[in-house]
Amino acid sequence: MGNNELSVHINADAEQVWRMLREPARTAQWHGWESDSLADEISQIYYTGVTEGPDHLSLHMAMGDVFTLKPVPDGTVLTMTRGKATGEWAPYDGDITAGWAMFIQQLRFALERHPHGTRRTIFADGMTSSARSLWEALGIDTGWLPEAGGDYSLQLSTGASLEGKVWYRSDTQLGLTVQSYAEHADGLLILAEQAPLKGIRPAKGAQVIASTYDLGAAAFESIAEQWDGFMEQHFPEG
Repeated sequence: MGNNELSVHINADAEQVWRMLREPARTAQWHGWESDSLADEISQIYYTGVTEGPDHLSLHMAMGDVFTLKPVPDGTVLTMTRGKATGEWAPYDGDITAGWAMFIQQLRFALERHPHGTRRTIFADGMTSSARSLWEALGIDTGWLPEAGGDYSLQLSTGASLEGKVWYRSDTQLGLTVQSYAEHADGLLILAEQAPLKGIRPAKGAQVIASTYDLGAAAFESIAEQWDGFMEQHFPEG
């Protein structure tokens, strides 16, 4: 896989994956996070200047990104080949790629764990001039975490106890299924570090996306408060 390619294996057939890309209500269950602008963002990205492959196995986006679906015996391999951002978006090219890496993992999770569910998301971000990493601030020793698919149990510096499986991991991102983030099955927590970006992000940043399912209002608000509090304490800038 090239440096400009992002790829995931999804335990679902190509028709199901295609519907997640081409039906706005389904796209909203994995793209980004809940916001007042999400519907407009989906319309702009997936329906403006977009070309569908005749076999429903490729999708060419206006900014040069291409989704390719490859049916395999045990599901579908979804690959996104990134087009290079130009113009006003050029300085954000690395951030855009990192964002897509998170989103296609959210797509895989939605199809494999909650194909008919409705997510509620928590998003928090911030920056810090501290030398501590996101993992250090959370009290996570990544050296002791299992590889993707392995069971984990963590006690975070926020006071929260998390259990589940490692969904995916890279040098800058960690995806964890979390049993307490859903009434049935589990939810998904994605943690991401961001390097400083000259002229745009003066200090290193962090992002949190939590996808929850069927939680009561009190449980949902408690999780949101934990992450807002963590950001205010450890990544208060920006």
